[in-house]
Amino acid sequence: MSSSTLTPAEVAVALVEQAVAKHNTRLDKTFFKAVLAGVMLSFGGLLDLIISGGSAGLTASNPGIVKVLGGFVFPVGLVMIALQGLDLLTSNLMIFPMAALKRAIPWWGVPLNWIVVFFGNLVGSLFFAAILSKYDGLMVDDPYASYVRAFAITKAITPGWYQIFLRGIGCNWLVCIAVWQGVGAKETFSKIIAIWFPVWVFVACGFDHVIANMFSLSLSMMLHSELTVDLYIRKSLIAALIGNIIGGLFVGLPAVYFYLDDWHAGGLRDAEEACIERKTSDTDSGKSS
Repeated sequence: MSSSTLTPAEVAVALVEQAVAKHNTRLDKTFFKAVLAGVMLSFGGLLDLIISGGSAGLTASNPGIVKVLGGFVFPVGLVMIALQGLDLLTSNLMIFPMAALKRAIPWWGVPLNWIVVFFGNLVGSLFFAAILSKYDGLMVDDPYASYVRAFAITKAITPGWYQIFLRGIGCNWLVCIAVWQGVGAKETFSKIIAIWFPVWVFVACGFDHVIANMFSLSLSMMLHSELTVDLYIRKSLIAALIGNIIGGLFVGLPAVYFYLDDWHAGGLRDAEEACIERKTSDTDSGKSS
């Protein structure tokens, strides 16, 4: 009976191969996959805001429960992204350095993908915030509008730059663990569960996800919060992005060290290629006989 999960070494190889496939995808397809990923993640972000913003009484008496409830619904966005094979920056922050370190892709492919996916995610997040959160009227009335404006203060104005940076590390450490576990699961239900719990933890704890913030903080500015575009970029976006990069490396680099020492040069990759060549040779021999 075959295992229902991949081994850690198999997951590491699968992530590198995933990065190679993404690197070889046309940039226009990558961009539009990233746009859709921004939209999918924002669905989860909106549900989080609705639950948290609509629970003022419960927040006053038991704020921890509200954080847990909001965090519980948010992972639906990342699940949809994973199951549809879309491009989210935070997971690519892990897998592309892994592939580059093993020379499976050129180094220039790392920043190129990150830039294209970043702007694709941004477009999707802004579209969702404007069209499916503000102009459709879902978040323009209280208690939701007031909550979103207050959220911007506690998320991006009150914390120090270094605090947002550190929260960014914690966030993508957990997100990349979720991606790792999702790749390791072989069937859909297991993938959903494997992804759900680490993402639930990061949202409930209040860590900073640079793409999730593109939706929620942009929506707050559309609803006339105290946050300005300049302050958002200088204090929140840059700090969270750098933190997310480091958080992704905290998962990807140990994986390369632990599991990919002999992959590529004279190792697993060569063994796989030799196996394929041997099978091809056996097939040809069978045909000729």
